[in-house]
Amino acid sequence: MAQPLVKKDDDRDEEVDYSPFMGIEKGAVLQEARVFNDPQLDARKCSQVITKLLYLLNQGETFTKFEATDVFFAVTKLFQSKDIGLRRMVYLMIKEISPSADEVIIVTSSLMKDMNSRTDMYRANAIRVLCRIIDGTLLTQIERYLKQAIVDKNPVVASAALVSGIHLLQTTPEIVKRWSNEVQEAVQSRAALVQFHALALLHQIRQNDRLAVSKLVTSLTKGTVRSPLAQCLLIRYTSQVIRESGVNSQTVDRPFYDYLEGCLRHKAEMVIFEAAKAITELSNVTTRELTPAITVLQLFLSSSKPVLRFAAVRTLNKVAMTHPMPVTSCNVDMESLISDQNRSIATLAITTLLKTGNESSVDRLMKQITNFMSDIADEFKIVVVEAIRSLCLKFPLKYRSLMNFLSNILREEGGFDYKKAIVDSIVILIRDIPDAKESGLLHLCEFIEDCEFTYLSTQILHFLGNEGPKTSDPSKYIRYIYNRVILENATVRASAVSTLAKFGAMVDTLKPRVFILLRRCLFDNDDEVRDRATLYLNTLGDGSVTETHKDVKDFLFGSFDIPLTNLEITLKNYLQNPAETPFDITSVPREVKSQPLAEKKATGKKPTGLGAPPPAPTSAADAYERILTSIPEFASFGKLFKSSAPVELTEAETEYAVNVVKHIFDSHVVFQYNCTNTIAEQLLENVTVVVDASEAEEFSEVGTKPIKSLPYDTPAQTFVAYEKPEGIPAIGKFSNTLRFTVKEVDTSTGEAEDDGVEDEYQLEDFEVVAADYILKVGVSNFKNAWESMDPESERVDEYGLGARESLTEAVNAVISLLGMQPCEGTEVVTSNSRSHTCLLSGVYIGNVKVLVRLSFGIDGSKDVAMKLAVRSDDVNVSDVIHEIVASG
Repeated sequence: MAQPLVKKDDDRDEEVDYSPFMGIEKGAVLQEARVFNDPQLDARKCSQVITKLLYLLNQGETFTKFEATDVFFAVTKLFQSKDIGLRRMVYLMIKEISPSADEVIIVTSSLMKDMNSRTDMYRANAIRVLCRIIDGTLLTQIERYLKQAIVDKNPVVASAALVSGIHLLQTTPEIVKRWSNEVQEAVQSRAALVQFHALALLHQIRQNDRLAVSKLVTSLTKGTVRSPLAQCLLIRYTSQVIRESGVNSQTVDRPFYDYLEGCLRHKAEMVIFEAAKAITELSNVTTRELTPAITVLQLFLSSSKPVLRFAAVRTLNKVAMTHPMPVTSCNVDMESLISDQNRSIATLAITTLLKTGNESSVDRLMKQITNFMSDIADEFKIVVVEAIRSLCLKFPLKYRSLMNFLSNILREEGGFDYKKAIVDSIVILIRDIPDAKESGLLHLCEFIEDCEFTYLSTQILHFLGNEGPKTSDPSKYIRYIYNRVILENATVRASAVSTLAKFGAMVDTLKPRVFILLRRCLFDNDDEVRDRATLYLNTLGDGSVTETHKDVKDFLFGSFDIPLTNLEITLKNYLQNPAETPFDITSVPREVKSQPLAEKKATGKKPTGLGAPPPAPTSAADAYERILTSIPEFASFGKLFKSSAPVELTEAETEYAVNVVKHIFDSHVVFQYNCTNTIAEQLLENVTVVVDASEAEEFSEVGTKPIKSLPYDTPAQTFVAYEKPEGIPAIGKFSNTLRFTVKEVDTSTGEAEDDGVEDEYQLEDFEVVAADYILKVGVSNFKNAWESMDPESERVDEYGLGARESLTEAVNAVISLLGMQPCEGTEVVTSNSRSHTCLLSGVYIGNVKVLVRLSFGIDGSKDVAMKLAVRSDDVNVSDVIHEIVASG
C-alpha cells in the first residue's frame, strides 16, 4: 500500500523519516519473487518486488550464482505481461543483474522483438538493455537496427541508440565507428537531446584524430547547433582545439575566440556561463579577452537563481587568483553577496573580495567578515583564513587589523583543522612580516594557555623557541612556556623543556633563570621530560651568564640535514653487521633517494619462512660503496661522495645492454659500466669499455677493471677510473666503445668453443656535468637555514633565460642544471603565474652546504628573467654555483 501523504509543517523536528525499504532482507525478497511465476500476473505486485530487488543490488547486496540465475529466469517470464510500467521495470532488472553469456540468449529474442515494436517506449528501452548485455558477435546481428534507430524520427529512440553507441565505443569501437554517417545526420536533428548525444558520440569517434576534431568544430561553430546542451559540449570541444593549437594571443588573434564571445549573447543561461568559463580558462588569457566574460558573470551575480550566483562567483574566484585587476569591477556586486542565504556563495564572495580588494577596503571587509564567521562551518572558515593570510602578505601595512582578527577567531570554538589553519597563517605572517613578530608571538602564547590540541601546542612551542630569543624582550615569553611544564601532558611538557633550553642557549642573560626552571624538571614523573632536562643541564654549561659555545648550539638545536630514511637504513645495517668501531653519523648518505617502485610494492610482503626476519633494507649508496671498497685499485680514493642514477648507453632490445653509473670522489671519478649479454648463443670474455676522454681535458685515466666472463643474461660490472683536480667540478664528454672476445655457445650443452673472436660495440656518449658534484639534501626550515648562514657568503646576480614555453619549464631546467633538492614544494608553479620563487638546498663536494633562492619572472613575449641568490659555508662555492648557471 502506498503511504499517505504527510502534511508539511514548518516544524518537523519531531517527525521520523520513514523508508519503504527499512528492514527488508534478501531471503524474504527472494521468496516474494515467486510471484513472477503466478499464472495470473499481478503487475503492481511484481513491480514492487522488482523495486526491492533493485534496491538490494544498489545497496551492494551480492547474489549467489544460483540466486541470480533463478531471479533472471523468473523475470524473463514477465515479458508475457502487456503492462508498460512492469515492462520498464523488467528492462531495469535485466540491466542490473548482468546475465552471463549463456543466459543472454534467453532474452535476446524478446528484446529484439521489442526493439522493432510499434511502442516507442519498448523500442528505446530494449535498445539500451540489448547494448548493455550483448557482446560483439551478437552486436553485428542487430547493427542494422541500431543504425536505423539513430536516425529514427522519435527522439527517445534516437537518443537511446546514441547513448548505447557511447557505451559500446568502449568495448567494440570498430563497429561503432562504422556509424559515422548516421551519427553525422543525427547531429542535424531538431530534437535537443538527440543533437546533444549525437555530438558527444561523434566527438568520441574522432577524438584520437586532432585534424578531424578541428574540422568538426569548424563546421559546427557556423551556427548549425540549436540545442543548448549540445552548444555547451561544442564550447568545451572548441576550448580543447584552442588549447591544442598553442597560438600566442599576444601576437595573433586566437582561433574560435569570436565564436566563444558570440556565445556570451546566447539566450540560454547555461551556454552563456559555459562560454564565459571557457574564456576565463584560456591559457595566457589577456585582459582584453577576459573583459566580456567578466561582464556577463557580473550580471549573473545579481541573478535571482542561487545556482547562477554560485557559478558566477566561483568562476570569478578562480580568475582572481591569476588576474585580480579585471575582477575588481565586480566588487560592489560581490559585497552584497556576503549576506547571501547560501553560505557557499557568501564564502566565495568574501574570499574573492579578499583577493581583489585594495588596501583602503581591508578594514571595511574585516567588519563584514567578523559577523559572517559565526554562521559558517569550519571548512568554509578555513578558506576565509587562507584568503586573509594572502591579503596580509599582499598589504603588509595592514597586518595589525588582520592579525587581531586572526587572534580573535583563534579564541573561538572550532575543530583541529580550523585552528591549525589559523596558527599556520600567524606563523607565516610572523616569518614574512618582521613588524608582526612581537604581537604574533604573544597571540600564540595566549592561545597555548588554553589549547586542547597537543600537536598545535608543540608546534607553537617549537616556533617560539626559534623566534622568541630574537625578539627585543625574550624574558616575557618564559612565563607562558613554563606554565606548559606545570599544566600540560607529557608530550607538551617535553616540548616546553626544549623551548626553555633554547632560550637559555640563545640569550645569555636568561641562562641562570632557565637553569633553575630546568632543575625543577628533573623531578617530573615522565622519563622523556627528565632526560631532556638532564641533557640540556649537562651541555649548556654551569648556568652562569656566559655565552654558549657554537658547537653546543649546533648539536642541540641545529637543523638535522640527514634524511631519516637513510639514517634508519644505515643503523639497521650497523646492527646486523656489528663493527668494533662506534657508529659514525658521517657514514650516513645525505642524498635524498626516491624509493624504487618494486621496493614499494614489496614492502607489504610477508617473510617466506615462519618467523624468518626480513632482510635489512640497503640503499643504493651503501651497495655501491661496498662494491667500490672491495676493489683494491679504488680503495685509496677515500669516501664516496655521490653516485648518479644509471645512464643508459644502449637502446632497448639490442644485442648488449649497457648503462653507466658515475661515482664521484674528492679527486677521482669512477665509471661503473653495468653490462648484460642478451644473446644466448654467445659468451663474452675480457669485457672492457674503451673510453675516449678527448673532450674532458681535466680527467686522466688511472685504472680499469675488466669483466673476465659475461655469460648470457648474467649482469656484471666493468670499471674505469679517472683522476681530476681535487674539489673542482670538472666536466666533460666521454665516448665509449665496448670491447670483448666473443665465443660461440652450444645452447644444448651450454659449453663454449675454445677459440674466440675479438669484437667491439659502439656505445652512446655521456657527460659528467656540474650537477654530479651536488647532493640533493633537503632542509626542514629554509628560512632559518638561510639566516643561519653567513651573509658575507651570499652572491646575487641576474640572468636572462631567453624565451620559454612557461615558467614551469624554466624552473625545471634550472633545478635539473644544479641537481639540488627543491624545498617546501617550491618546484611547483601555479598555472598562468607571471612570477615564482623557488628554494633549493644541497651539499657541494667537500661537504659544503649550499642554499639557493631563485626568483623568476616572465613577460608577455615569454622571455624569462631570473635572479639567483646563493649562500654557502664557503664563499668560493657560492661563486661556483653562479659559474654553473652562467655557463649552463
